[in-house]
Amino acid sequence: MTDETKADSGNTAAAEAAEKPSAIPAEEMSRLTDGIVGALKTVYDPEIPADIYELGLIYKVDIDDDHAVNIDMTLTTPNCPSAAELPIQVENAVASVPGVREAKVNIVWDPPWDPSRMSDEARTVLNMW
Repeated sequence: MTDETKADSGNTAAAEAAEKPSAIPAEEMSRLTDGIVGALKTVYDPEIPADIYELGLIYKVDIDDDHAVNIDMTLTTPNCPSAAELPIQVENAVASVPGVREAKVNIVWDPPWDPSRMSDEARTVLNMW
């Protein structure tokens, strides 16, 4: 098998996995999603009076069939003074949602955060119009 063939088969496997429907019933997935978003909205950057969800710091939330939740998030800057505590707060908030088995946060820097990622709600709170 050539390297190109290996790469193609890896891409195919990843695509098939992405298309596989969740084993979690739609109603339960909706409830989990709403609970997770609600939990994320309870976590605030201590330097900014807006929650991390509305700030656009959450890039991806995956709910596995075993109810483990994996979250890709970023921070406003790599030098963020809250870099040690915010991921732990996010994990704790999401893990407290009924039905979530565990929560894990991965800090990502690509793409870098910028103010265009903020919701209208965050812009209103921060008077950034």
